[in-house]
Amino acid sequence: MSEHSPAGRIIIDLFMTLDGVAQAPGGPDEDRSDGFRFGGWQAPHDDELVGRSVMAGIRSMDALLLGRRTYDIFAGYWPQQDVEIGRTFTALPKYVATRDAGFAPDWAGTTRIGASLADELAAVRDRHRETHVIGSLDFVQTLLAERLWGASSADELRLWMYPIVLGSGTRVFPSGAAPANLRLLEPARSGGAGAVQLRYGPLPGEPGTGTMEP
Repeated sequence: MSEHSPAGRIIIDLFMTLDGVAQAPGGPDEDRSDGFRFGGWQAPHDDELVGRSVMAGIRSMDALLLGRRTYDIFAGYWPQQDVEIGRTFTALPKYVATRDAGFAPDWAGTTRIGASLADELAAVRDRHRETHVIGSLDFVQTLLAERLWGASSADELRLWMYPIVLGSGTRVFPSGAAPANLRLLEPARSGGAGAVQLRYGPLPGEPGTGTMEP
């Protein structure tokens, strides 16, 4: 990893339920692993605030960083969509974290990373001002566990939390997640469908403890 402070920042964008589930918000077949039966849970809760904030993020990013599963979903869909999101994603440099050394992407502008993740992400930061991670839950958990997100104080975790409880599914912070301190970057905002936007930045160190006794 480069010895100087990272130049660019990494922003993680996740949709999650009230009980922390972020698995398969987009559709029934997005991720059925472990028998997950609520794929597409976001769709009944269309929210104008979420739409505006997502589009603002897409317009500000200059690179896309994805796990392999999310990349495959995006690569199979967005290049065929002649809409702003599809055109933007196709034009952006895309980095895919995968251990598959034989990975041969068809989507133009795609680079494989994963051989030396810390060094490769340092290079991505040096190359780009604002790199977004969308979905890619397994990869996000790697970034958090290995403290690769938060290497810059400007890094950001953007959560859109929906007013539903699923009771099963892969969570943003599962049991065994790395302890961390976060700082709220702005007051929470809510949209008409009840989704709440939460923006966090990293803080150094692990959570402290104390007592609430008088």
